[in-house]
Amino acid sequence: MRKQQGQIIRLNDRWYVRYWERRNIGGIIERKRVTHFIGQAITRSKRPPADISDEVRRYMATIYSEQVPAERILTIVDFVESVYLPWIKRHQRPSTLKGYQQVWRQHLRPLCEKVWLKNVRTYDVQGWLNAIANRNSLSRNSLKRIQSTLSGVFSLAKQLGHYQGVNPVQDTRVDPTAAEPAKTHAYTLEEVQSLLEVLPEPAATAFAVAALMGLRIGEIEALQWEDYHDGEMHISHSIWNGRIGTPKTRKSAAPVPVISQLAERLESHRLRSGNRRTGSIFANSLLRPLSMNNLLKRFILPTLNRCARCGRSVGRLHLNADHDFVRDSRLPEWHGWHSARRGLGSNLYRLGVPPLVIQRILRHSNVSTTQSYYILPSGDDVRKGMAEFSAEWAKRMPLTQTGELPDTYGTVEPAPGVLPGSIN
Repeated sequence: MRKQQGQIIRLNDRWYVRYWERRNIGGIIERKRVTHFIGQAITRSKRPPADISDEVRRYMATIYSEQVPAERILTIVDFVESVYLPWIKRHQRPSTLKGYQQVWRQHLRPLCEKVWLKNVRTYDVQGWLNAIANRNSLSRNSLKRIQSTLSGVFSLAKQLGHYQGVNPVQDTRVDPTAAEPAKTHAYTLEEVQSLLEVLPEPAATAFAVAALMGLRIGEIEALQWEDYHDGEMHISHSIWNGRIGTPKTRKSAAPVPVISQLAERLESHRLRSGNRRTGSIFANSLLRPLSMNNLLKRFILPTLNRCARCGRSVGRLHLNADHDFVRDSRLPEWHGWHSARRGLGSNLYRLGVPPLVIQRILRHSNVSTTQSYYILPSGDDVRKGMAEFSAEWAKRMPLTQTGELPDTYGTVEPAPGVLPGSIN
């Protein structure tokens, strides 16, 4: 491209520079006149001041030092929708693609619809993140997810030659005043036992698999009787929205030991299902994989959400009652399938199982995920830990001959006559 100095113009109270650039417009290379904002006009003069001229020279120098081939100069919209999202579709799971599409369409696309990818700087990205935070009541984790999506867009753009320089998302930060993420729940052993006592089949066995093996909901739906042998369940598939695929990560495709209590439940479930040796462990009437969400809506929630006065389930069954619905507090509460997975990690840790072993059981890619999100100490755990610390500390603090604790601070005894008789 021919080197240009750029034309400095003033529009209202702003200074701009205009220059020519070849760009990819819908797959066709076209020569376009580009106008770039330089700074505010603080005088009435129609001639640009020295600082504006210097800034134009610096900006035009970057145009040639960071030259992107014309065929790779795209708007953010064109790059994301024609390059980035198709790349995610080829290399990631369908559930991951859906999450990125949702973030892009709901939050990012309206802000950067006409922005050219190669011109984006850190302050642009920070402005987008601030606008999203001000416009939506999102938690800090949701904002970090949006930030991560943008970072992935520019990382791929650099790899494919659509962007040069440092990733502009690198030095941005999410709103520190954003709401903290909602507190997660982990089922205790007592909660698991109480749920298993009241849930009907096959919901009870499905929940037992989640709570005593720590499987994800998609892995439970994809279980086959052929996967269960030698005292272990071999995880090889996962189902998302009715589509069978591979487990979430490479380490997720691993065997999980089946404890004896769960083995007995699975055997009883097999007998109730016609003593089948092949096919889905949890199957519907057509012998296809049973949806855990359907199981939740049809069996689990109606069982747990019953009226304390008449015993009817909340919803249509209670509409004709002559009193308001009051949930029976004696029934255990439902906190979600994933709370069973978190519960297994927390219960194992409470029993003294090392985090590395828990990571292997839950099949996480790294132990930091296990420790950060799947080991949730309770208040009783904290009090018990401090009580054990107190007992151990007492063992290391022998009493003096008078039965009192020794002076551990090493206070120096003053010599006779040193202390004054009185203080004025």
